[in-house]
Amino acid sequence: MKLKATNPELVKTVRFLKKKANETGAAIWSDVASFLAKPKHRRTAVNISRINRYTRSQDKVIVPGKILGAGMMEHPVQVAAFSFSKLAKEKILRAKGKCYTINEFVEKNLDGSKVKIMG
Repeated sequence: MKLKATNPELVKTVRFLKKKANETGAAIWSDVASFLAKPKHRRTAVNISRINRYTRSQDKVIVPGKILGAGMMEHPVQVAAFSFSKLAKEKILRAKGKCYTINEFVEKNLDGSKVKIMG
């Protein structure tokens, strides 16, 4: 898939994910890269309520897009996304969860095991 994005941070993240997928053999990073390479209007936006509904305490979640603040977070979750709304970040941290950039998250979970993609 050819990347048409002009956002330098996005281009850097997609290239990083593809590189890590090749190095580690973890197909999840290649999948996340292909989701991020989509046009902006087709990228994922996930509300906190959805993350809360489909996860349990200490789960690891990656969102190839933006996390929005609608809903409540009732348990701690490790979340990575391309971007977070201010309210979403506050709610995740208030629930004792952690927010990561995609690059930080990949470095912590190189093999990609037990990581959920939400979109």
